[in-house]
Amino acid sequence: MGYMNTAPIPPSADEPRWLTAEEQRVWRSYIEAATLLEDHLDRQLQRDAGMPHVYYGLLVKLAESPRRRLRMTELARYAKITRSRLSHAIARLEKNGWVRREDCPSDKRGQFAILTDEGYEVLRRTAPGHVDAVRQAVFDRLTPEQQKSHGEIMRIGAEGHQPSEAGADQPRLR
Repeated sequence: MGYMNTAPIPPSADEPRWLTAEEQRVWRSYIEAATLLEDHLDRQLQRDAGMPHVYYGLLVKLAESPRRRLRMTELARYAKITRSRLSHAIARLEKNGWVRREDCPSDKRGQFAILTDEGYEVLRRTAPGHVDAVRQAVFDRLTPEQQKSHGEIMRIGAEGHQPSEAGADQPRLR
């Protein structure tokens, strides 16, 4: 049955709102494109810097933060990953000498992740190839009008999935 109901019977009140054939086509195209894009970016970053895309994103966020440092909880919130996955990623980045951790003086349980000079240099060397991979995979394939529409659609999608209520299930809290 997948994402759509193929039966000719009208749905009842408790029946799911199955996807239409066109909605299913759009959904499957999105899933395929998102999966292929993430794989493309991972392969480029593994080849050029020996790191997965998620690690690159962490380094970028640290580079953009004041004094190249950010609380671990904020970094997890940004990356939309669990604290456990973030801790593992930071441990790998520490092992490479690209990030270091410091305890938070105002909160004994908190820690900062800090981008080292070596990590900044890796990011500086890797960024041109990554931007080229993104440009080739996304922007060079779209007209300016399509880019604008794509950006608006992605913004609406992202806004619709941001937890807004207290107690929302957020990866950084797991």
